Amino acid sequence: MSFKQVEICVYGAEVVCPSCVNLPSSKETYEWLEAAIKRKYPNQPFVISYIDIFNPPDDEEKKAFAAKVIEEDLFYPVVLIEGTIVGEGNPKLKVIYEEMEKYGYQAAKQI
Repeated sequence: MSFKQVEICVYGAEVVCPSCVNLPSSKETYEWLEAAIKRKYPNQPFVISYIDIFNPPDDEEKKAFAAKVIEEDLFYPVVLIEGTIVGEGNPKLKVIYEEMEKYGYQAAKQI
Protein backbone atom coordinates (compact mmCIF):
# COMPACT_ATOMS: atom_id res chain seq x y z
CA MET A 1 0.00 0.00 0.00
CA SER A 2 1.30 3.43 -0.86
CA PHE A 3 1.89 6.01 1.82
CA LYS A 4 0.55 9.56 1.76
CA GLN A 5 1.40 12.07 4.47
CA VAL A 6 -1.94 13.33 5.73
CA GLU A 7 -3.04 16.67 7.07
CA ILE A 8 -5.10 16.56 10.25
CA CYS A 9 -6.95 19.71 11.25
CA VAL A 10 -8.55 20.21 14.63
CA TYR A 11 -11.06 23.07 14.58
CA GLY A 12 -12.09 24.47 17.93
CA ALA A 13 -12.24 27.42 20.29
CA GLU A 14 -10.95 28.56 23.66
CA VAL A 15 -14.45 28.24 25.06
CA VAL A 16 -15.74 24.68 25.43
CA CYS A 17 -18.62 23.83 23.11
CA PRO A 18 -21.90 24.42 25.01
CA SER A 19 -23.04 20.88 24.17
CA CYS A 20 -19.68 19.42 25.22
CA VAL A 21 -19.64 20.33 28.91
CA ASN A 22 -17.32 18.07 30.95
CA LEU A 23 -15.25 17.19 27.88
CA PRO A 24 -11.67 18.37 27.30
CA SER A 25 -11.13 21.69 25.55
CA SER A 26 -10.43 21.77 21.82
CA LYS A 27 -6.76 22.57 22.49
CA GLU A 28 -6.46 19.68 24.97
CA THR A 29 -8.06 17.35 22.42
CA TYR A 30 -5.59 18.54 19.78
CA GLU A 31 -2.61 17.82 22.08
CA TRP A 32 -4.04 14.42 23.07
CA LEU A 33 -4.62 13.45 19.42
CA GLU A 34 -1.13 14.48 18.38
CA ALA A 35 0.45 12.37 21.14
CA ALA A 36 -1.80 9.36 20.48
CA ILE A 37 -1.20 9.39 16.71
CA LYS A 38 2.57 9.72 17.19
CA ARG A 39 2.51 6.66 19.49
CA LYS A 40 0.32 4.63 17.14
CA TYR A 41 2.28 5.50 13.98
CA PRO A 42 5.90 6.16 15.02
CA ASN A 43 8.26 7.40 12.30
CA GLN A 44 5.30 8.00 9.98
CA PRO A 45 5.03 11.75 9.44
CA PHE A 46 1.77 13.64 9.42
CA VAL A 47 0.82 17.28 9.75
CA ILE A 48 -1.56 18.24 12.52
CA SER A 49 -2.76 21.76 13.16
CA TYR A 50 -5.13 23.50 15.51
CA ILE A 51 -7.42 26.09 13.98
CA ASP A 52 -9.29 28.53 16.21
CA ILE A 53 -12.72 28.88 14.60
CA PHE A 54 -13.04 32.49 15.77
CA ASN A 55 -9.54 33.46 14.56
CA PRO A 56 -8.64 31.18 11.61
CA PRO A 57 -5.41 31.54 9.58
CA ASP A 58 -5.23 33.35 6.23
CA ASP A 59 -6.01 30.15 4.33
CA GLU A 60 -9.32 30.44 2.46
CA GLU A 61 -10.19 26.75 2.82
CA LYS A 62 -9.54 26.78 6.58
CA LYS A 63 -11.44 30.08 6.99
CA ALA A 64 -14.41 28.64 5.10
CA PHE A 65 -14.53 25.51 7.23
CA ALA A 66 -14.15 27.51 10.46
CA ALA A 67 -17.18 29.57 9.38
CA LYS A 68 -19.08 26.35 8.62
CA VAL A 69 -18.41 25.04 12.15
CA ILE A 70 -19.95 28.22 13.57
CA GLU A 71 -22.85 28.54 11.08
CA GLU A 72 -23.92 24.89 11.26
CA ASP A 73 -23.44 24.66 15.05
CA LEU A 74 -21.10 21.68 14.74
CA PHE A 75 -19.85 20.26 18.03
CA TYR A 76 -16.21 21.24 18.40
CA PRO A 77 -13.53 20.23 18.27
CA VAL A 78 -14.14 19.03 14.73
CA VAL A 79 -11.37 16.78 13.42
CA LEU A 80 -10.68 16.55 9.68
CA ILE A 81 -8.28 14.24 7.91
CA GLU A 82 -7.60 15.38 4.36
CA GLY A 83 -10.86 17.34 4.41
CA THR A 84 -13.05 14.50 5.72
CA ILE A 85 -14.76 14.93 9.10
CA VAL A 86 -13.67 12.04 11.32
CA GLY A 87 -14.69 13.40 14.70
CA GLU A 88 -16.95 16.00 16.23
CA GLY A 89 -17.29 17.01 19.89
CA ASN A 90 -15.67 13.94 21.40
CA PRO A 91 -13.58 12.33 18.63
CA LYS A 92 -12.92 8.59 18.79
CA LEU A 93 -9.40 7.32 18.19
CA LYS A 94 -10.64 4.16 16.46
CA VAL A 95 -12.37 6.21 13.74
CA ILE A 96 -9.32 8.46 13.32
CA TYR A 97 -6.98 5.46 13.10
CA GLU A 98 -9.22 3.78 10.51
CA GLU A 99 -9.09 6.89 8.34
CA MET A 100 -5.30 7.18 8.69
CA GLU A 101 -4.86 3.55 7.64
CA LYS A 102 -6.76 4.29 4.40
CA TYR A 103 -3.72 6.47 3.54
CA GLY A 104 -1.20 3.71 4.23
CA TYR A 105 -0.35 4.33 7.89
CA GLN A 106 0.54 1.18 9.77
CA ALA A 107 0.25 0.73 13.52
CA ALA A 108 3.42 0.10 15.49
CA LYS A 109 3.91 -3.54 16.46
CA GLN A 110 3.05 -4.23 20.07
CA ILE A 111 5.60 -6.24 22.04
